[in-house]
Amino acid sequence: MKIRSSAPIRAAKTGYIVVSILMCLIGLLFIVFPDAGVMWLGTVCGIVLAASGVIRILGYFSRDLYRLAFQYDLEFGIFLLIIGVLILLRGSAFMKLVSIILGITVIVDGLIKLRISRDAHRFSISRWWLILTLAFLTCLTGAIMVFLPTEGSMLLGVSLLSEGVMNLVVAVCAVKVVNNQKADTIDGEYTEI
Repeated sequence: MKIRSSAPIRAAKTGYIVVSILMCLIGLLFIVFPDAGVMWLGTVCGIVLAASGVIRILGYFSRDLYRLAFQYDLEFGIFLLIIGVLILLRGSAFMKLVSIILGITVIVDGLIKLRISRDAHRFSISRWWLILTLAFLTCLTGAIMVFLPTEGSMLLGVSLLSEGVMNLVVAVCAVKVVNNQKADTIDGEYTEI
């Protein structure tokens, strides 16, 4: 039986955790310093979104044991990467829309994590309820960002903080790294005709 390397999933999980912690830190910075420069805000958001997109794409192809945390991340990772690059390249044009774009992104990610929490419950992962609670709160903060886009960077900080905490919990609870994991096999007999 062929053994699959755990290096890709370990790298994806580590990247997911690092980006989540960065989101939390940036969120805290926006909460503590709500009057930070608008262009700095756009640059930071673009970098975080692009990095998160790359990590999610890598996570999708890492094939972790449960296949929960990264199962919807190919499409969402591509979306985040595109939005991040557009904000970095055309920041001034997107600055009026950053709160709405990030709010929608946070809502979509929260909805994906709601589904992951249901799947985690079916897998008997004990902290599925924590993923569910954080996903709901994250959707709520994203909705507030969409409906109150002019409320400033403090609201953005709260959203980034909730998004970072939710993703951190998902990475810790739902991504299982197993050394010497056997490669996927298809059950049944195969006969060449």
